[in-house]
Amino acid sequence: MKLGVFLPTFEDSSAPALASAAAAVDAQLDGVFAYDHLWPMGSPTRPALAPLPVLAVVATKFANLVVGPLVARIGLVGTSRMVEEFATLAALAPGRVVAALGTGDHLSIAENDAYGLVRRDAAERRAMLAETARALASFAEVWIGAGSPDTNALAREVGATLNLWDKTPDEVAAANRAGPVSWAGPLRGDPVAALDALAAAGATWAVAGPGTDVAVLTRWRRENP
Repeated sequence: MKLGVFLPTFEDSSAPALASAAAAVDAQLDGVFAYDHLWPMGSPTRPALAPLPVLAVVATKFANLVVGPLVARIGLVGTSRMVEEFATLAALAPGRVVAALGTGDHLSIAENDAYGLVRRDAAERRAMLAETARALASFAEVWIGAGSPDTNALAREVGATLNLWDKTPDEVAAANRAGPVSWAGPLRGDPVAALDALAAAGATWAVAGPGTDVAVLTRWRRENP
């Protein structure tokens, strides 16, 4: 199982994200990820850096890190624009990009409305998701954020890894029976035991939330090379 962390991108500058990426390299982690929100959830007055530009800088400075948004929300930009943005990132980091995609949900409506983005129903968003995922699969590893049964089925249909947010190891194991699964979220309780359980459940990645003690991740990695 590979290990990653979220970069702190709800900041006024990229300096904290770059420092976090450097710490991830020192901790022998596999990758770093960034949220794709126009503001931190529920905090519209706080800053939020766009994920792909930050990840592009990280990719050029740290040549051994996998990079990706978690997740890039369909509808913030058009399908062709999203594919072009990922293609640019892949040109900077060939073989090191996770194109993690999501449909967005009711929690994103306030952000979209504030910026005048078109509201699309779930079926239209899934159609965009399928088109984008198929285009990206030619040059990047594609993840799809788990959601409704229809979205989860789409992930399997296009051959993407299903990314589960803050799910239990039992839920990871159940999803893994239908195809590859990655996990992201806060490590609750004993983090080493949590990682052991996720690995045993078949998660391909565990991406720990912001504020995670990377020393714990380093210890787990050394015991599970």
